[in-house]
Amino acid sequence: MSAALSTDPTLTQRLGRRPAIWLRDNCRCTECRDPRNGQKLFGITDLPAQPVVLDARLDGADVIVDFAPEHRGVYPLTWLDAIERGTTDDGRTESGKVLWEAADLDGRLPTASWQRYLDEPSERLRVLQSVRELGFALLQDVPTVSRAVLDVAATFGYVRTTNYGDLFDVRVEANPNNLAFTSSRITPHTDNPYRDPVPTIQLLHCLQNAAVGGDSGLVDGFRAAALLRAEQPEAFAVLTSTPVPFQFADADTVLLAERPMIDVDGHGRIREVRFNNRSIQPMLLPAEQIVAFYDAYRAFAELIDRPELCLNFRLQPGDCLIFDNVRLLHARTAYAESGARHLQGCYADLDSLYSAEAVLRANLGVRAKVTS
Repeated sequence: MSAALSTDPTLTQRLGRRPAIWLRDNCRCTECRDPRNGQKLFGITDLPAQPVVLDARLDGADVIVDFAPEHRGVYPLTWLDAIERGTTDDGRTESGKVLWEAADLDGRLPTASWQRYLDEPSERLRVLQSVRELGFALLQDVPTVSRAVLDVAATFGYVRTTNYGDLFDVRVEANPNNLAFTSSRITPHTDNPYRDPVPTIQLLHCLQNAAVGGDSGLVDGFRAAALLRAEQPEAFAVLTSTPVPFQFADADTVLLAERPMIDVDGHGRIREVRFNNRSIQPMLLPAEQIVAFYDAYRAFAELIDRPELCLNFRLQPGDCLIFDNVRLLHARTAYAESGARHLQGCYADLDSLYSAEAVLRANLGVRAKVTS
């Protein structure tokens, strides 16, 4: 039973069609919530299974709801208004993002100077918002000194230390344990799909780039997946439902994760893309499922390889690319080993970046959506 029991049309509109159990579970009174932190003081089994709304009325800045079994619920009008503006999307899915192809960003990469980013909270908010909406941003004039990439990550979150350390050097190595540490061409891919959870943010800071070749590329994996869903829905269904084994192994580390190539949430919205031809492992499925998977895998790869989807650019010394590793696929052209090319990279996570963005929005008085 909802709070539509009230005869006040304004109040009925504010409460909407919220069921009684939703209202009871979300009561904001001090018996139900710790006033210091807002956290619940009860579990779902402490509530009646079928509460009944007896009355709902306005009392100053609050809505008061009387329930049976006996309880008086309190709901600030500001909280109810925020709920009505809110969304159940956590910011990770395609919903609310700007999906793009290369021509959409031609000549207008989301860039910012490092110093302005540090000095101006509004500029920092713009950069973090770009990472959330477009999937990346490019900071320029970051000092070309070793470990500066860690300073960039610290402005919005925490470094995810892996078997590569707190940072990794992308340059030619004599005995590489990863093709990234060679001068070979690297096709569009997700980093570390063999981890669960996979690092959701990657940073790449250019210290030197005097080599012939070695240009960078980005593909919006969400855009590619959305095109696959529109053009070949059967292939999309296969890639969202088939677990794919990814693995990395060297003398010191063995990492294995099995996840779909395209992850969707409970509403069917694209949430993550994991695409890495170098680390995919043999599929142990019935023959007909393997054939269906490879047909879908090829269809997705052909989409990703469309020239119009790949945004190509060249990192200059001082550039630091910040990107969503479970949305964007990144690539690199081959380069001549005779020229110096040295990037330093590290991993971080979207939750800390989204948190930093939310705090900046609050401090700057910029309205943000609130989840219900």
